Amino acid sequence: MKGLLIILLAIVTMNTAKAQEDSAFQDGEWFRFEMSYSGFLKAGNATLTVKDDTIDGKPVYHVVGKGWTTGAIKWFFKVKDKYESYFDKTTLLPYRFIRNIDEGGHKKDIEIDFDQENRKAYINDKKKKKKMVVDTKPNVQDMVSMYYYLRNKIEIATLKPGDEIKTDMFFDEENYGFKIKYLGEEILETEFGKVKTLKFRPYVLAGRVFKEEESLTLWVSKDKNKVPLRIQADLAVGSLRADLDAFKGLKYPFRIIADN
Repeated sequence: MKGLLIILLAIVTMNTAKAQEDSAFQDGEWFRFEMSYSGFLKAGNATLTVKDDTIDGKPVYHVVGKGWTTGAIKWFFKVKDKYESYFDKTTLLPYRFIRNIDEGGHKKDIEIDFDQENRKAYINDKKKKKKMVVDTKPNVQDMVSMYYYLRNKIEIATLKPGDEIKTDMFFDEENYGFKIKYLGEEILETEFGKVKTLKFRPYVLAGRVFKEEESLTLWVSKDKNKVPLRIQADLAVGSLRADLDAFKGLKYPFRIIADN
């Protein structure tokens, strides 16, 4: 599945984020997702890991995302993706983003350094041996830091169905507008039991990969962690679903609804 990890990570805004002590996550948080194609064929796995780190002497969160195909799919389309983001612990704005992928022989190895103050992205395309500088939007996110930024930004108490959250993201060599709509609450059957969730609709580009603009649905836990529990994507051909099947290092309690 080309773009396997992109679909997972690009789910997940306008003002300065909360201070570190109010963060929805912490050092040591780890998620693992199992992906299935068209509801029955195992497609792959993905993980997200949060670590404390420093970059240029500044304390940052260093998030590593990995995705790979498994089972029968890997024999005719092998994916091995790795994404890394280094973002500020207080503003959650990224300083560095790394994308190293191999998707069925389509390879990229790109490193981007962000100058948030001067709104510049310094791009080093290692595979093409090309460097460039591109202007960015104010407070721009990369595709990984954006998800963690949104986890902090979303205020459960004030959300109403139909509310939209917008932000700006920089990917590869371009600026993109990103919008996600809140659909309401839902109780979701998960690997861990029944969980109260918040349901969202991230908007995507219809075309080669996605069937239409509203092809992606995301469920996150209705608690302070805002854990991503399920992502459902209707593709141009078939569908892809990612379910959280293991986690550790959550900052707050993870609540399961007990059966009566």
